[in-house]
Amino acid sequence: MMALALAVTASSASAKVIDQSEIGFTVAHTAQVAATPADVWKMLRSPDKWWSQDHSWSGDAANFWLDSQAGGCFCEKLSDAGAGMGSVQHARILFAKPNELMRLSGAFGPLQGEAVTGTLTIQIRETPTGAALRFDYVVGGYMRFKTADIAPAVDKVIGEQLAGLARALGGTLPPTREEKAAAEAAKASEEKPEGEADEKRESGLDDMMADLLAEDEPAPQNEKPEPR
Repeated sequence: MMALALAVTASSASAKVIDQSEIGFTVAHTAQVAATPADVWKMLRSPDKWWSQDHSWSGDAANFWLDSQAGGCFCEKLSDAGAGMGSVQHARILFAKPNELMRLSGAFGPLQGEAVTGTLTIQIRETPTGAALRFDYVVGGYMRFKTADIAPAVDKVIGEQLAGLARALGGTLPPTREEKAAAEAAKASEEKPEGEADEKRESGLDDMMADLLAEDEPAPQNEKPEPR
């Protein structure tokens, strides 16, 4: 059952709890795969092939389905125990732009029983070697859990799902030299004194792929890339 599975550890290519407070938290996970954005989108629409059965209510990933249009359901069938077929709504589709972005609203696992809103944004960007993927999960509202306890557990579960998606697409790829340079530049930009941060870093989650994607032109050797 997913309520118990939140205690299971997991990992992905890159992950962290971005921020947290008494009323919510944000986690982010990134990975790169040798698959086209179209192939990623196709796989994304088939959660039965990549979402972990350890984080299901039925214990069988084959029971998952996803209607990838706005208002569509990311749902799961529950077996008929004699009283009829049951079901679970894990999330509802808010935004679907094929090969680029999917956004779902849903409080996963034990969060479903709390007065919280959870928003999962899945970004797909083409790279020279395939595609870069990013999962951002933002949770906010009233809950009976302590944020400091639940945020790391949710972080691990979201990471496991991205790792499952990457495995279904052939596995994760290591970042290229240019992508590492871009990540270092982004980190340097984040570490600037208050008031000196680049405006682009404040433009929202949909622009926060700098940790995955390099500039179009490779960074010159022996020169430190300009902060983005």
